[in-house]
Amino acid sequence: MGHTTAILTAAGSGLRLGHPEPKALVRLHETPLLQHAARRLVMSGVIDHLVVTAPDGHESICRALLPEADVVVGGATRQESVAAGLARVPDSSDVVLVHDAARPLASPELIRRVVAAVRAGHRAVVPGVPVTDTITAVDPGAEGATAARGTVPRAGLRAVQTPQGFDRTVLDAAHAAHRLDGGLVTDDAGLVELLGEPVWLVPGEESAMKITTARDLALAELLLGAES
Repeated sequence: MGHTTAILTAAGSGLRLGHPEPKALVRLHETPLLQHAARRLVMSGVIDHLVVTAPDGHESICRALLPEADVVVGGATRQESVAAGLARVPDSSDVVLVHDAARPLASPELIRRVVAAVRAGHRAVVPGVPVTDTITAVDPGAEGATAARGTVPRAGLRAVQTPQGFDRTVLDAAHAAHRLDGGLVTDDAGLVELLGEPVWLVPGEESAMKITTARDLALAELLLGAES
């Protein structure tokens, strides 16, 4: 059995949450999102090494919260932060997970499911949940009232979550090939797709929602309370 490293990205701002502090340090039930996410990674029992990409200037706080983690300063974009984390992945790790601290309630079961799929031979794995809203296409950059270009059948759509799991060589190659793309790709699975590598989908879960707004934080409070 090989080793697995999880890169926990935590360098995002909390502005849309209405907080002056970085999003990963915003508290959910009196505990920072960062600690919730890290705790569940550890509880999965399949993570051998944890790397945290901390907001610039908050490295010492992150180290104090997670003394067992390898903390590195994140970059200006998510892609730069993951690349900084990849540089700290031990040579012994053949599987790498990339997870967002903004998804603090992803379950240990989901984490195990992603790692198991990678170890079963799928070199890039993402969790996804069915899309429930009706989705329509519009012209890029359109704002306000605009003409719809057509409704997209939602049966073939999934909303992608994290953690995303990768064969370490594939993720390294994706970042090396596209490190100068300007951050136009929004996640690591997208970078891997640019290599022509297929991405495998496993069932996600509603609890792995991303916290972006104050409403999301309030919903996460309710979900966490229901777990108690």
